[in-house]
Parts: sequence; structure tokens; C-alpha cells
Amino acid sequence: MPEHHDPYEYDDVNGRRIIRCYAYARISEDREGAGLGVERQHEDIDELAAQLTTRDVEYRIVRRFQDNDLSAYTGKPRPDYLAMLAALRAGEGDCVLAWHTDRLHRSPAELEEYIDVCEPRRIDTRTVKAGHLDLTTATGRMIARQLGVQARYEIERMIERQKRARVQKVSRGEYCGGPRPYGYESDGTTLVPEEAEALRDAADAFLAGASLRSIAADMNRRGLKTSTGADWEGESLARVLKRPRNAGLAVLQGKEVGTAAWPAVIEEATWRSMAAILADPSRTSASSTALKHLGSGLYLCGKCGATMKSGTKGAAGRGMHVYKCRVQPHVSRKMSLIDDLVQVHVLERLARPDAADMFAVREPTVDVEGARRTMREARAMLTDLAAALGAGEMDMSEWRAASQAAKKRLAKADADLSSAVAVNPVAGLVVADDIGKAWSDFDLSRRRAVIDYLVTVTVLPAQRGRRPGGGYVDPDAVRIDWK
Repeated sequence: MPEHHDPYEYDDVNGRRIIRCYAYARISEDREGAGLGVERQHEDIDELAAQLTTRDVEYRIVRRFQDNDLSAYTGKPRPDYLAMLAALRAGEGDCVLAWHTDRLHRSPAELEEYIDVCEPRRIDTRTVKAGHLDLTTATGRMIARQLGVQARYEIERMIERQKRARVQKVSRGEYCGGPRPYGYESDGTTLVPEEAEALRDAADAFLAGASLRSIAADMNRRGLKTSTGADWEGESLARVLKRPRNAGLAVLQGKEVGTAAWPAVIEEATWRSMAAILADPSRTSASSTALKHLGSGLYLCGKCGATMKSGTKGAAGRGMHVYKCRVQPHVSRKMSLIDDLVQVHVLERLARPDAADMFAVREPTVDVEGARRTMREARAMLTDLAAALGAGEMDMSEWRAASQAAKKRLAKADADLSSAVAVNPVAGLVVADDIGKAWSDFDLSRRRAVIDYLVTVTVLPAQRGRRPGGGYVDPDAVRIDWK
């Protein structure tokens, strides 16, 4: 007769059969940190292995797997779970020990894959809370599937409760938790004075024409970090500045739902004006020639009226930097000469005693409080209409007709507030004790904003050769018109 092959290992000391066990633990959200929940699961699993061990059989844990802070329900890959399946397929384990079946899987698809791995290999599954799952029998598989359905039901019900609680909290303007928002303490409501001031300064600078990159660079120079301790970048600053919470507004599912319980960092009108610019699809954060030189895209060609662009004139690599017509080779002028002439002209005019009065804010006034009141009334009307629809007091067609007027009022008020604040880029210059120093402290984007705000620069063809005064600059070939 052929010799029977026993697939199990035996302990050389006491002769007990060894069941090679894999211990798997997972916790969906590690609120305590340091994986403490996972450690507790492993402690209970160790006790289970000891209880299962008898005089003849030893349940020996040969490998441990754990996924900390990863939910099985979300469908995100669980590295250790996948590694465990691979080891089971390779025949390296005889049994899986877990705290509960819902630690292994809550998705029916995952359960079926687990059964496909365990059933043909007669791999046992034992849990601390749900007992023994014999996946080699139809009854055992049915019980496993029932437990999976129950776990799925419980997690879906929990999510529904969480969503209802969130809606309720947001409707009351309360903070719903999450990563610490910049400008606030971890409770989401207490202001961090230094960060709040930095956000206000950033909003004012942006509306005055400064680029997000230059503002971010300045914040880094001042030693300011993001709420996660990282350096600022233009994109990360844009994301923070766009948040409605900065204006004291509560948001649910991406929509504003009213005033929040926490204090605003930035005035609502200022925030809406800034957010409107940031949301403009024509705006781009990509670097371009127009952002590298003072007059690119601002100065106009004296022949056709097109904007000027930067370029070089002369031998490649040794050419002179010039402004030239974007459309045709109408005008080509040395860049530094034009820029110097424009800057001297602007600073000389701003240094005069009447500059503060002449260049006061020229933007049209907006009834900010009236717009805010309109927004509150329109939101309240939409809420009442939604309640009436839900109570069956009106049908969908009636709701659409009734809500259209409220939506139009809301959109009009939002547009008014979005245009309410346009910071005068000249304001910081006309009040400065030393205008030249203040100008030198401005980055390129702020200087461009001042020039664009104050003047129209038209570059005309210049006469060749030295001028009567001995220089090469022809001031008559640059026309500067004050706006």
C-alpha cells in the first residue's frame, strides 16, 4: 500500500500537530493613534489561539497581518490583507484568526474572493467574537455570507446616522470636525490670531494684484506654515483662500447653507470678490511671458493697438531684450529703457501732494448689507419651499416655479457681493513715507497691477540715433495716459 502523506507539521518536543495560523487585525479609524486598537485585537487573538490549543493540536501564529486606519467598506486597497491572501494561495497557512469577521471583510465581493481562496485549501477561519467559520461546508459559507450582510447593513446604517448628524450640525452652523482648518484651532471655531491675520493680508494682497506664488513665498519667508506644517505654495494657498468657512459660512455637500457658528476670518464681501477671481476660468496659474516682465501684455503698440510682448533683438544668446508688437513687427523698443521711463513717470506723479486724493478708490459702491440680507431671505425661502415639498404641500412643478425667483435673487446678491471689493493697488504707495522703497518692496505682480490700474502705456516708433540731450531715450516715443 502507498504510504499516506500527512500534510501537517508536528512539534518535535511534545508531538502536537501544528496549525499554522495567520493573525489578521484591522481598525477603520485610529482615533487614539499608535495603532492601539490593532494591538488590542492581536491580544485577544493570542488568547483565542491559546484557548484552541489542546494536548494534541497547537494553534501557532506564524505570521501577523494588520491594516491600521483603513476601512474595508471604502474599497481602498488593504496591503496586509492582500499579502495574507497571497500567502494563503501559496499554501503557507492553515488557519486565519481574527477578532471578528467584519475585520476581514464587509464587502460581499471580498467575502466571495476569500471563500474561493479558503474552500479548496480547507483553510479554517476562527474569530474571537463570531466563533468558527467552516468555509468547506455549505452551511459554514451561508453563515459567513449572513454575517457579511449583517455587517454591511450595520455600516450603511451607521453612515446614514453620521450623514443625518452632519446635516443637523451644519444646519445649525456647527463645526463637523476634520483636519484643523488654517486660521483656527483644532476645534474649528477658535481663531489663531497670527494665522487669521496672515489670511487677511493674503486676501488683501491678492485683490491688490499680487500673485499667489509671491504671497506664498512671502509667507514662507515670514516662517508661516500650513496647518500640516508644510511650506506654502500658490496652489495650496488658493485652496485655503477659497474656503467659505473663512467668511464664516457653513457648507453642506459643496453648497452654502448659511452663517456658521465660528467667527469669520475675512469679511464676506472681500472673500466673495476674491473667490470670484479665483474661480474665473480665464485665469491661469501657469507661468508665462506676460508674468515675467513689467510691460508684457500691458503696453500697447503705437501702430495697431495690440499688446506688446517680450523678445530679443540681435544675435541669439547675446540679443537685447525688447518689447515688440504681438501681431506685426511694427514697434521694437529696448525693454529696460521703456520700463525705467514708465516707472519714473508713475512714481514722480504718485509723490505729488495731491496723489492721495486723485487716486482714491474709484470702484462703484455696493450695498453690502442689502446684498447679505437678500441672500439670507432667499436661502430662508428656499428652505421653506423644500420643507413644503417634502411635506407634500406642493408638487415638483410648483416647487420649481416658486423657487426660481428665490434662486435668481440669491444669484444676483452673490454677484453683487462678488464685485463689492476691489482693493486699490495704489493705496499702499500714496500713504508710504518713502514711495521708492515701497515700490521696490512690491513684487512684479503688484507693480504690474499698479501700472494697469493707473495708466495706459502706448509705445510708438522711435527715431534712430542719439537724442539732442546726448541720450538714446526718446520720451516722446512713449505715450502715458492716466486712467
